[in-house]
Amino acid sequence: MSFASNVGPQWLDAQYQLWREDPNQVPADWRGFFEGYELGQQQETTALPSQDFRPAAVQTLIRRYREIGHLLACVDPLSPCTFDHPQLRLTNFGLTNADLNHEFAPADFILPQAKLGKIIEILQQTYCRSIGIEFMHIPLPAERQWLQQRMESSRNNPQLTTEQKLAVFKKLQQATSFERFLHKKFLGQKRFSLEGGESVIALLDHLLTQGSQAGLEDIIIGMSHRGRLNVLANIFGKPLENIFAEFKDNSEYRVVGEGDVKYHKGFSADRVFPDGKKLHISLASNPSHLEAVDPVVEGKCRARQEAVGPDGPKRVLPLLIHGDSAFAGQGVVAETLNLAALEGYSTGGTLHVVINNQIGFTTLPADSRSTCYPTDIAKMLMAPIFHVHGDDPEALLQAAELALQFRQEFGRDVVIEVICFRRHGHNEGDEPFFTQPLMYEKIKHHPPAADIYYQELCDQGIDKKQLDQIRSDIDAELARALTQPEQQLQQAFLQKWRGVAREYSFTPVETGVSAQKLVALGEIITRIPDSFTPHKKLAGLLQRRYQQIVDGTKIDWGTGEALAFASLLAEGKNIRLSGQDSRRGTFNHRHATLIDMHTAERLTPLEEVARQNNCRFYVYNSSLSEFGVLGFDYGYSIENPYGLTIWEAQFGDFANGAQVIIDQFISSSGTKWERYSALTMFLPHGYEGQGPEHSSARIERYLQLCADFNLQIVYPTTPAQLFHLLRRQLHQAFRRPLIVFTPKGMLRHPLCVSTLEDFSQGHFNNVIGDDLGKRGIERLLFCSGRIYYDLLQYRQQQNITDTAIIRIEQLYPLDEEQLQAALKGYRKKIDCRWVQEEIANGGAWQHLRDTLAEQLGRPLRYIGRKASASTAVGSHRKHNEEQQFLISQAFNPEI
Repeated sequence: MSFASNVGPQWLDAQYQLWREDPNQVPADWRGFFEGYELGQQQETTALPSQDFRPAAVQTLIRRYREIGHLLACVDPLSPCTFDHPQLRLTNFGLTNADLNHEFAPADFILPQAKLGKIIEILQQTYCRSIGIEFMHIPLPAERQWLQQRMESSRNNPQLTTEQKLAVFKKLQQATSFERFLHKKFLGQKRFSLEGGESVIALLDHLLTQGSQAGLEDIIIGMSHRGRLNVLANIFGKPLENIFAEFKDNSEYRVVGEGDVKYHKGFSADRVFPDGKKLHISLASNPSHLEAVDPVVEGKCRARQEAVGPDGPKRVLPLLIHGDSAFAGQGVVAETLNLAALEGYSTGGTLHVVINNQIGFTTLPADSRSTCYPTDIAKMLMAPIFHVHGDDPEALLQAAELALQFRQEFGRDVVIEVICFRRHGHNEGDEPFFTQPLMYEKIKHHPPAADIYYQELCDQGIDKKQLDQIRSDIDAELARALTQPEQQLQQAFLQKWRGVAREYSFTPVETGVSAQKLVALGEIITRIPDSFTPHKKLAGLLQRRYQQIVDGTKIDWGTGEALAFASLLAEGKNIRLSGQDSRRGTFNHRHATLIDMHTAERLTPLEEVARQNNCRFYVYNSSLSEFGVLGFDYGYSIENPYGLTIWEAQFGDFANGAQVIIDQFISSSGTKWERYSALTMFLPHGYEGQGPEHSSARIERYLQLCADFNLQIVYPTTPAQLFHLLRRQLHQAFRRPLIVFTPKGMLRHPLCVSTLEDFSQGHFNNVIGDDLGKRGIERLLFCSGRIYYDLLQYRQQQNITDTAIIRIEQLYPLDEEQLQAALKGYRKKIDCRWVQEEIANGGAWQHLRDTLAEQLGRPLRYIGRKASASTAVGSHRKHNEEQQFLISQAFNPEI
C-alpha cells in the first residue's frame, strides 16, 4: 500500500477519491482494498466512512514488513537479535494491541482472513528470523509475487527430513574438520581458511543438488582465495592427498607446479547424484585480485551456453562467490553486474554468494563502504537479495533453493549474503587482536557452526552416536589421506582443447584463399537486400569495397579485415568481435552492421556467410568498460579455441583500464595455470597529433610481459598482412593471445593497400624486407607499423636510393630466421638504425635493442622521440614538427 507512515481519515478519503477518478492513480494493493470495500456496500457512497481505517492500516503494515522486515532479521552471529523497529510498531500505523485479536481480510496475503496477531506472526517468521530479504525494489509485480508467495507460504522455514539434516551436518563437519586438520598438520602455512563461514559448504552442496534437479548440466564457479581449498576438497572432491601434497610442496610430482600458489588454482569435476544425474562443475583459476575473475566466469559461461544452444542459459549457470569488502569496493563488480542484461554478454542470471566476514583484512565495514549492506550495489539490477545468518545452515538451504528457482524462472541475477565471521586473521599467521580486540574476543568464544548444529540435532532427538560416527569417519579419512601418495590428475588440454599443441612454432602457416573464392565472398558481404535502405554513403562504401575485390587492386584495411572474417566463416569457424563501437568501428572503417534509414532495422552481411556455413558471426557494441568486457572476452576465448574471439579497444590507450586482466590472465595464465587462450586484442595505435590519450597503446608494456612464447605481439602494415594474421590465429597448431596494434589514419592511407594476389597466396610475414635492391645500400632502417609509410614517402619524395627499410611486423616472438633472410645480401658494416614515432622509453626500442644488436653483430642507432613522462605532446603543430624531424633524421647520413 502507500508509504505513508500514518493512515488517517482525511488521507484515506483523498486516496479513495483518487481511485474513484482513475483507479490507476493509486497503487495496486490500494485498488484491491477499495474494490473490496465497495463490494460490501449496499449502494455507492461519495466518500469512504472514516470511522474504521484499520483495514488500510493493516495493508500498509503488511507492505512495510515486506519492505523493511530485513532490518529486524536476526542474521549476525556476533550480535544479539533485535525485536523492535520503530517503523514496524503498531502505533506507527494507528493500531494498538487491542487490534491484535481483530480479524482482517487483507488483499494479497497468504491467508484470506486472519487475526492481526496471526498476520504479524507470519510476517515476522517470514521476514525477521534467520533470513532477511530485500525484494520490494523489484519493479515487476510478477517477480515480487513469485517470491512473496513462496516465502510466506513456507514462512522461509524449510522442512528437512532427518536424512537431509544428517547430510547438512556432514558437510558442516567436513568443512570444520578439514580446516582443523590443516591447522594442526601444517601449522603456520597460509590457507585462507573458511572457518567462521563453514555453512557455505552446505549451501554450495545444496545448490548443486538442486541445480541438477532444475535442469542444470554445468556450473562455473568463480571465487577468491578465502575458503577455496575447502571448496576444492568438499564440493569438487579434489583428492585430499593432492591438497596435502601441495602443502608439502612436492613440486617434483608437479602437484604444485611452477606457476601459482595452491589457493589460486582452478579445478573441474563431475558430480553424480543418487538419481543418476550428472553435473559438471568448474572452478576458474583466479589471482589475488579478488573480483577479477567475475567477468572471466561470465564469458566462459556465455561460450558454453552458446555451444549448448537456445536453452543454454537454463543448463549452464555462473556462480560467483564474493567477499563483503571486495563486493562493495571493487569497481569490476559493478562493471560485471552491468553486463547482465546486455545482448552480447547476458548469461541468463548469475547466482552471487557474498561471504560477509564483517571485516576486510583489518578494515571494518564503517571504513570500507558507504552503504547499509555490502550487497547494495546489486540493486542496480533490481535483484532479490537474501541476508542469511551464517550459523543457520537450514536457512541458507532455503535461500539457496529460492535463489536458484528464481534464476531459472526469470533469468536474472540473485544475491545471497552469508553473514558470518573470520575466525583467524587475514591469513593464519596474522594477529587480528591487534586491530579488532573486541570483535575477536567474541569470536574466540564462539563455537563452529558444526558444533551448534550438532547440539540442535541432539535436542531434536537425533541419535548422538550417528553424529559422532560421522565426525569419526571424516577424521579417519583425513588421517588416511595424509599417508597416501598424490594422484596424478590431468586438468589441462582436455575436452575441446584436445589436439591443440602446447608449444609455440615459427613454422609458417599457409593462409591464402583463392581469388575466385574471395570474389564470391566479397559479393555476399557487400550485398544489400532491396527491402533494406542503408545510409547512402555506406551504400557507396560497399560498392567501392566490392569493386576493390573484383579489380584486385587497392584493397584497403576495412576490406581486408572483412575478407579475413568472411574466409574464416566460410570454413565454419565462429567469430566474436566485441568492444566499444565495434559494429561501426571507432574510426568509421568497418560498418559490420548497417542500420536501415527508415526502420532502424539492423543488417550484418557477414551473418549470411555464417548462415551458409553453419557457424556464427557475432559483433557487439560493448558497455563503456575495459576491465569487465576484456575479462568477459578472455573467459569466452578459453572456451572457444577453434573460434576467433576479438576484443577491440576504442583507442589502444584505453586498454590500461583492463591492466589487471592483461597482467594476471592474458599474459600469464599459461605459465601459472596451464590455461591458454586464442584471444585477439585490437589496439588502435599511432602518433597523429591527437594528444597523449589518443596516440599510444603502450607497445612497451605488452613487450615487457613477454617471455617463454606467451604472447604474440604484432604491428602489421598492410591489409593482406592483417588478413593472413587473423587466419593464422586459427590455423596454427597452438593457441596464444594475439596483441594487434591496429591503425587509425593508416586505414585510408593511399599506400596502405594490397592486391588480391596478396590475399590469395602466401602467409603472414613476421619480417618484411625491402624490394629496393641491396646494391649500393648504405644504411638499414628497422621499424614497425605506421611510421613505415612516413619513411617510404620521404624516401620517394627525396629520391633517396641508398637506404633500405625493413619492417618488423611481429615484435614478439622475434622471428630470427626471417630477420636473417631479410638481412642477407647487405654489406656487413652497414649503418643500422631503429626508427619509431613513440617516445624513447616507449614503443619497441627498449625491448628489441639488444636482440637486434645481437642479430646484427653491432648496436643500432635510435631515431625517435626523446624519453617523456607523457606518451605524446598535446599540440598538433608540435607533433608535426617532431614527426618531420625524426623522419628526416632517419635518412641523415651525418648522424
